[in-house]
Amino acid sequence: MGLAAGNESGTLDFVLLGLGAPPAVRPLLWTALLLACLATVLGNGALVGLIALDRRLHRPMYLLLSHLALLDAAYVSTTLPQALAHMASRRARLSLARCGAQLYVGISLGSCEALLLAAMALDRSLAVCRPLHYPTLVTPLRCAALAGAAWTLGFALSVPNAAAALSLPFCAGRPAVDHFFCELPAVLRTACADTTANHRLISGLGVPILLVPLTFILASYASILATVGKLPSARSRLKALSTCSSHLAVVGLFYGTVSAMYLRPRASSALPARQHKLVAVFYLVVTPVLNPLIYSLRNREVHAAARYALARLRGVRAAGR
Repeated sequence: MGLAAGNESGTLDFVLLGLGAPPAVRPLLWTALLLACLATVLGNGALVGLIALDRRLHRPMYLLLSHLALLDAAYVSTTLPQALAHMASRRARLSLARCGAQLYVGISLGSCEALLLAAMALDRSLAVCRPLHYPTLVTPLRCAALAGAAWTLGFALSVPNAAAALSLPFCAGRPAVDHFFCELPAVLRTACADTTANHRLISGLGVPILLVPLTFILASYASILATVGKLPSARSRLKALSTCSSHLAVVGLFYGTVSAMYLRPRASSALPARQHKLVAVFYLVVTPVLNPLIYSLRNREVHAAARYALARLRGVRAAGR
């Protein structure tokens, strides 16, 4: 890992500048972030619990959804608690090791989500385009293999970018990271060296991790639309498309925020730091809260599973009295 330039002790602390909110707004912002953190963990945790406990939800679409919920909860858990602690204590410091771990886990989970959304698109494509063969094509074992591949590739392909960033020399003292967590572009801006090679590595490896799954998702939905267009009635077409609406909404949220954060050129078109942090808040706070709502609000099977779980809980409580 890189060391501060001229730092003989070999230790280095980063100072995180946070969201830069005015002092009068900070208590309200802290409370909102805390509530969002709790809602994300509890909402996604409840969704994972329902899928695990109800056998009616032991189907490929829901098994992949449980991985997405775990991923969202993990992403929030690795960033927001630390940001809340820093806002409360006003000592926003992170060691190089902790900053590096957060940076690596962050870009890994982002990569995993892109790959997992592509796996979910494949599942929807096969369900709509090949319904008769779907049960034999998408088995629970193959579904688990898809999810495992998304997690493995996401963490493996993020190693070069993280290792390259952390091997840079950083300026002496306490480098200031203009963010509320150790994000890759923000950390690169604190380096006391030319980061052109790092940005080329991001473009050569990091961007394809996002764009290749997006291309696959678009191709999957092109196939879905072609199949739906051949269905005989408007009702059957609407029913087929309704099974994909939740996934499409999540894909739109993910790529809408990620494209604003990472898929813009390194030029005057790049987002200013303040706007970049606002988009990051949306990605880290709003999207993980919305994902379980998107998949459950209009889903009768999730509603039935939730009612069944509540009925069982009430039965256990009644029996214990």
